[in-house]
Amino acid sequence: MKQPIKQGFTKSTLATAVAAISAGTLASIPQIALAQSTDAIEEVIVTATRRAQSVQDIPYNISAVSGDELEASQVTDSAEMMRSIAGLTVVDRGYRNSGTVNGVVIRGMNIDTGANGDVPLSAVGTVATYVDDTPLYANFVLKDIERVEVLRGPQGTLYGSGSLAGTVRYIMNKPQLGEFEAKVGTSVSQTEGSGGFNLNSDVLINVPLGDKLAFRANVGMIDNDGIVDYANVYELDASGAPLAQGNDIVNGAPVFKRVKDADYVDITYSRASLLFEPADNASIQLSYQQQSDDIGGRRQVTRGTNWVSGSEESYDDYENGAVTLEPSEREVDMTSLEVEVDLGFATLTSSTSDYNHTGLGISDNSGFYAAQNWFEGLYYGTPRPLAKAERFYDDSALVQELRLVSNAEDARVDWVVGFYYMDQDSNAGQNSYMPGWADWAMVAPTPWNNATPLADTLAGWGADVQDQDFYFRRNQNFVDKAVFGEATIHLSEALHLTLGLRSFQNELTNESQLSLPIWPGLGNGDANFETEDKDTLFKANLAWDMSDSTMAYATVSEGYRRGGANAVPTIGFYEEDPAYLRYESDSVLNYEMGVKGTTDVLRYTVSGFYTDWKDPQLNTSTPNWGFFAAMNGDEARVQGIEVEVEGNLTDQLHYTAGYTFVDAELTEDFVTPTGVTIAEAGERLPSTAQNTFSISMDYTASFREGIDWVSRVNGYYQSDSENAIGNGVTAAKIDGFQLWGANTSLVTDSWTTTFYVKNLFNEDGVTGLLTERHMGTDPSENFLGNASKDYISLPRTIGLSGSYTF
Repeated sequence: MKQPIKQGFTKSTLATAVAAISAGTLASIPQIALAQSTDAIEEVIVTATRRAQSVQDIPYNISAVSGDELEASQVTDSAEMMRSIAGLTVVDRGYRNSGTVNGVVIRGMNIDTGANGDVPLSAVGTVATYVDDTPLYANFVLKDIERVEVLRGPQGTLYGSGSLAGTVRYIMNKPQLGEFEAKVGTSVSQTEGSGGFNLNSDVLINVPLGDKLAFRANVGMIDNDGIVDYANVYELDASGAPLAQGNDIVNGAPVFKRVKDADYVDITYSRASLLFEPADNASIQLSYQQQSDDIGGRRQVTRGTNWVSGSEESYDDYENGAVTLEPSEREVDMTSLEVEVDLGFATLTSSTSDYNHTGLGISDNSGFYAAQNWFEGLYYGTPRPLAKAERFYDDSALVQELRLVSNAEDARVDWVVGFYYMDQDSNAGQNSYMPGWADWAMVAPTPWNNATPLADTLAGWGADVQDQDFYFRRNQNFVDKAVFGEATIHLSEALHLTLGLRSFQNELTNESQLSLPIWPGLGNGDANFETEDKDTLFKANLAWDMSDSTMAYATVSEGYRRGGANAVPTIGFYEEDPAYLRYESDSVLNYEMGVKGTTDVLRYTVSGFYTDWKDPQLNTSTPNWGFFAAMNGDEARVQGIEVEVEGNLTDQLHYTAGYTFVDAELTEDFVTPTGVTIAEAGERLPSTAQNTFSISMDYTASFREGIDWVSRVNGYYQSDSENAIGNGVTAAKIDGFQLWGANTSLVTDSWTTTFYVKNLFNEDGVTGLLTERHMGTDPSENFLGNASKDYISLPRTIGLSGSYTF
């Protein structure tokens, strides 16, 4: 189905409007709202198929959001942006460790618990994320973006491993030849629960350097005061150990203090690009992007019991019960080189990128130890129990892709062929400490022999009395090579058949080490594996242009995710079954049918899907001692419908809406490698709402000559969900919630001022949690804090922003 761009819709307006029509909570930018009328819905151009096409010409369900819409709606966070896309839910963990775990769920394709978040998981996510052509989950701040494209369903042929449920593409703005642009912007806001303010500022510049060369750069910062008070953290001495009341190391209780607004956010980011067009048919772009995060603590709150005062109480709003602060930091940088040459019959594109992504976070594991009775059962007690985990990761890769895309507009066959190569090193580790425990054991008596210090008794049993009790390293090298291609055969003017394949070969080398430093003789876990896998993924799509404005389509597609290895002890006191050492790849087969079209007053998409998921990978822990591990289940399936609609009620009033119903469940019992059933067939998959709905409306009017007034309102609703499969310690029901926002702007050619409110009714918006039975309080173990927590959405935030363009 080929639809011409409406006359009078200029190229510059089209560039602004790219992807602005998808359903969601984001309202149209003022320029587009003014250009639209009740009898003209503008064209939307995307490049998801590796060629520029109208979104209505692509025969599967794709949505997109323009960078201008993100800016107009004051959206810089991916989790907030995701709520504008039908079929997506997201586990919103805030900025802390935001690049560690991919929390995006498309069409219910998730089996992991919502309690994850601090540890780089063994099994990669079901949704692939790309920054331009680089496969990277970096969760960059959303600034200077041309558009975000969301491709639903497995995208194995063009996007490869990890695109099991879909792909999210962040397309960055390119330098503009012959155009000078400079822009400064700032936003000041205040968030419910915070005693301070948020300041976000950025600068953008685009400079032409002659006729063939242009430079573009943006630099910005986010400086947010915290929201959550850490209500009862330990006072620490110079060595980092908890202070004892009365300086009584043997029996003294801890000294508590309160840290207000602990979860501050300090982020700096920048991107620079140089574009060179030596000829009309060639371009070269070199880009560098960087971000640095310094986060003071969790935007997560404790709902459970507080025993710090000696009697049972409840935590107040925006309080966290951890007994130690939990900061995180990370650095991510990416360099890319894209070369494009028009050969006449086809366009050749070479994309080369290199990235490095590192991070570190501190977690309070005291509640987990207390729930397992380890303080008393393994370490013979302490009046000041503290278990602190230092977790870190380092992910780097070299990625090369070559693509050849046919150019002929009236050919019988349109085609794409390519080669892909990735060499990735991903390392993760954890050091766990019990600060002050060794010093206490040196002077505390053995419970059954008061004459002997506990440390001497333990040393006699072979213990190395120290504060570090857990050591973990996982170093992996993953090499992926693939050839891929798609061909669209125009069987007639109305009937089009697309066939695609991707033939890949990958190699994974895993070197993992696990040890228990206090008990060196009780068994270590070293897992060294080399695995290879190769296969071919297929896709078939049939599209029928029912009329000039309506298309029906049907798709069958495959998806794949690689397997890997775990590090668990297989000998000694802490031994686990060797069956936990490895997990296999998983795959999906997806069936989808849909119809999309336009009328004089609206654009719509309706689709239905069914996905069969074989050998689903679950990131979890071993049953005996809770070591990190991924394992395979047997089978699951997801099915549902999606509806998106967008249009104009009047020349000034524009709307978008989206609804998704997802039915996602296990179709076979989930059985561990040792034969234990942890979840039964028929159980819902976690972090998936059956019903999600989003809506937005914007009204544009001329305030006076040269000044426009644009007002927007948006809403998002998701029904209840499960936190985990089965009835284990992480299982819990999560209530549904709705989030509403509004803003109003005065807009001229050079400046914009916006007053905005996010989360208007201050809903919690819980998307994941750590339960009390998993990490709660336990006075019997002398642990009076509480490490359970709910992952809440950003509380009500009221702000004022302004920008000026030179």
